[in-house]
Amino acid sequence: MYRVYGDMLSGNCYKIKMLMEFLHIDHEWIHIDILSGKTKTPEFISMNRNTQIPVLQIEETDFLTESNAILNYLAEGTRYLPDSGLSRAKVLQWQFFEQYSHEPYIAVARYINKYLGLPQDKLQEYQSKQLGGHKALAVMEDQLSKSSYFVGHSLTIADISLYAYTHVSHEGGFDLSKYTHIQRWLKQVEEESNYVSMGHHYAYENP
Repeated sequence: MYRVYGDMLSGNCYKIKMLMEFLHIDHEWIHIDILSGKTKTPEFISMNRNTQIPVLQIEETDFLTESNAILNYLAEGTRYLPDSGLSRAKVLQWQFFEQYSHEPYIAVARYINKYLGLPQDKLQEYQSKQLGGHKALAVMEDQLSKSSYFVGHSLTIADISLYAYTHVSHEGGFDLSKYTHIQRWLKQVEEESNYVSMGHHYAYENP
């Protein structure tokens, strides 16, 4: 059985939970509180020297890190990842977009607001993330005006990668009301069989 070390309020970790539920993959979820230094312990560093979550434990001493790499590993051979060629490359394209053009703005703004409580010394940084976040959302809106999902007409891990932080982007100050195609896409993802919400599982794991 797989073991996942993560925090269900982290979008990067939530991605993994979403795919595992969609695929009915048995796993054990180990909650890691990043704010209390749990990723800096010798035990955690032995799994990921980069001291970040999520971590997927595959075998006793075999670990995989980086959320999108984990998604690609778990989705291999399933309908959530095209077999090869241009379609697979487009999935990777959107996953790179998520990590370089989306997450650094939308997720960081959310972290400053939700996790840190928007302290005064972070206010300028928080505000500076808004322009880049809306640029990413505009790129997404344009793509979703042309296709049902990011790659073709069915859900892939490209959608899972982008959904995780987009659906809680309001927690970083981003108003999605003008992004009608993104709103439609969010509802489509949430209507998928075995969809799990971020908050539901966090409450379950932390009674």
